[in-house]
Amino acid sequence: MNILFIHQNFPGQFKHLASDLARRGHQVKALTLRVKERTSWNGVDILPYSILKRSDQKTHPWVLDLDSKVTRAESCYRAARALRDQGYAPDVIIAHHGWGEAMFLRDVWPKARMGLYCELYHLTDYPHAGFDPEFPINDELDGEIRIRLKNINNHLHFDQAQAGISPTQFQANTFPQPFRSKITVVHDGINTDALVRKDDARLTLDTGQVLTRDDEVITFVNRNLEPYRGYHVFMRALPRLLKERPKAQVVIVGGDGVSYGSRPPAGKTWKQIYIDEVRGQISDADWARVHFLGRIPYDRFVSLLQVGRVHLYLTYPFVLSWSLFESMSCEAAIVASSTPPVLEALEHDKTARLVDFFDGDALVDQAVSLLEDADARARLGAAARKHIVQTYDLRRHCLPKQLEWFDELAEMTV
Repeated sequence: MNILFIHQNFPGQFKHLASDLARRGHQVKALTLRVKERTSWNGVDILPYSILKRSDQKTHPWVLDLDSKVTRAESCYRAARALRDQGYAPDVIIAHHGWGEAMFLRDVWPKARMGLYCELYHLTDYPHAGFDPEFPINDELDGEIRIRLKNINNHLHFDQAQAGISPTQFQANTFPQPFRSKITVVHDGINTDALVRKDDARLTLDTGQVLTRDDEVITFVNRNLEPYRGYHVFMRALPRLLKERPKAQVVIVGGDGVSYGSRPPAGKTWKQIYIDEVRGQISDADWARVHFLGRIPYDRFVSLLQVGRVHLYLTYPFVLSWSLFESMSCEAAIVASSTPPVLEALEHDKTARLVDFFDGDALVDQAVSLLEDADARARLGAAARKHIVQTYDLRRHCLPKQLEWFDELAEMTV
């Protein structure tokens, strides 16, 4: 069977599904912006496409998001037509449609079945919008209109797709009927065999300092350090946390950019804004125990989770981070925000300690409580790993269910 994956940063969420379908003997291709030259990966033929250059034109500010998605869609469409003209015809197209790329592919291959990775449908009601009063929508009408218009991309894909797949119930439930009934909930999957507790784990910091499980290591991980992932709440709690735990080493992972939400004022980063806000409350000696690693290679990230004693995780009601599941797999003692979809994955005092997202004092209280209680850390960490293995394990649960979803999609009528 000919299978075509669409993802601007392939493999992304399709890392395991695409390579496993290739191992099953299917002819698997991927169209992506990630590479500049044709290449192969795990049996997948990876084909580049590039964004077409456009002449300057005025665009209504409310539809800038759609404009960028249509630009990607046109570029991907032209690359797909070139493939069609060479005689290629996929039986199944699997697309992460969030960037618009697959919008016109059924115009190229009308007989192909299409499955969508359904990451999020944008809702304007609380808590999906207006969750954080510190960052209100300045113009309520303007904000709601912009959010609704972002869903044009979703609706243009709904009309083409036979099925969807979503990693959590929270994300799937943001989608409206009738398409919600077409979505199967299966997580991307966690390699729990590789992500394990390791008593002799070591992490070497950029300063040359080596951290082990004998050290009191507190971890905080974001793709980018920004309010959507509670970075501002964490940083405001940091002065007290350092005072309460004079031997703790606080290790922070995350880039300076923006993955979600609003951008900081021009010329600034959210990272530096909140460093500047709290730095005066922290002595130089305490600040020396705070380590910003930026973005790090995956093996180093795993080592960080393995040396960590307590892992802090905060998020708006939004897409869950893989890092939360990976920390659970490594038996981390977790303090997390009691926001959906965290509540879908964690249960208070059974697999983690949960606190109100905005309550920095509660975050510190629970972190200190766990740092002082090795038995509680062990109990919560073991329970978190058990839950991950039973529910989100890649090979035992998630990948088999993804393959079942694919098999059902492949049999559907267009």
